[in-house]
Amino acid sequence: MLQYAIDTLIILLVVLDPVGVVPIFAALTHGATEDIRRRMAFKGVTIAALILIGFMLTGQYLLGVLNISFNAFRISGGILLLLLAIEMVFARQSGLRSTTLSETQEAVHKPDISVFPLAIPLIAGPGAMTTLLLLLGENTQGLLGIIVLCTILFFVLGGTLLALLTTGALMRILGETGTNVVSRVLGVMLASLAIQYILDGVSGAFFPAVITTAS
Repeated sequence: MLQYAIDTLIILLVVLDPVGVVPIFAALTHGATEDIRRRMAFKGVTIAALILIGFMLTGQYLLGVLNISFNAFRISGGILLLLLAIEMVFARQSGLRSTTLSETQEAVHKPDISVFPLAIPLIAGPGAMTTLLLLLGENTQGLLGIIVLCTILFFVLGGTLLALLTTGALMRILGETGTNVVSRVLGVMLASLAIQYILDGVSGAFFPAVITTAS
């Protein structure tokens, strides 16, 4: 259980990337007062938490309704995470954790960016939702494992909120270069995890006797 908790913490920190959200949040709230920025941060993280928990609890049911095997979801999830990792390493926009140009322009003219694009897709993006469902599928501890996963998720979301609330200070300390370095290092780790998910899915689908895990 301890190893599962540690792995889950590292994975969620990489995927949610609290530090990486800061420069985007700073740009979208440029000119806003600290009080408005603080309210948008609280609202955005709260909405993202509800989305992620809701998807985590209903995702497996949806897979069953759509007759999608978990191995197929592992492969597709791994591909999505790999695209996210490529975005992080090469600063390319895949749309998994960032917004398109038109979406960014729309958000700039909105007085409140807490729902879009902060909650979706910057925090609760496809990559985060996919990862949670994959982690839930790797859980072998039943209810205890679900409690651990939810606790760690809230911990990481709390870290994200803290990062957003201290946006000004973090940007002064890290700067754009420092933020990019952190994002790229995490991207390399995420790429390895994505490949492992793909290998697990292929192994489970075509070679069920061979068991590999991402942990």
